[in-house]
Amino acid sequence: MTLLRIMLVAVFLMIATGTAYAQRKPSEASRPFVVMSAQSLDDLQKTIRPENKTSELIDSGGMQLRVAVQHEKDKTGAAAELHDASDDVYYVLDGSATLVLGGKLDSPKETDPGEWRSPRIIDGKTVEIKKGDLVIVPRGTPHQRSTENKDLTMILIKIYAEPLKKKP
Repeated sequence: MTLLRIMLVAVFLMIATGTAYAQRKPSEASRPFVVMSAQSLDDLQKTIRPENKTSELIDSGGMQLRVAVQHEKDKTGAAAELHDASDDVYYVLDGSATLVLGGKLDSPKETDPGEWRSPRIIDGKTVEIKKGDLVIVPRGTPHQRSTENKDLTMILIKIYAEPLKKKP
């Protein structure tokens, strides 16, 4: 009799689980999709070029993603950084920059929870990036950018471990 009860419970669970899956529906979009034409990105680049500036492309509140266009010209002395809980993706729209990637932060200081800064990177690899290049900097990777005697416009995509707080 015990074996019969176990089998009945098993059949009941299979039916209940199957019913639960049958009632499941796809998720709904959390916000509208974004399509930006090449012309609108080109127009945006022109507005941020006169100075070192960043312009957000979308309101990232509630998302695990931040997308911005960033312009830097002749910027030196930027701190090396490391993010515990976010990945960076750079796509170079125009110009060039020097990156130092990997290695270790020299005397790191935590400026915000999980955000580390340092004057320099020890034993990193120096690479030159230019128009059309794509760089992926996984979380935990030291990185430092310089545009000394250079001009850079890039799309910056940050992917966070947790959703960003919505702006009030």
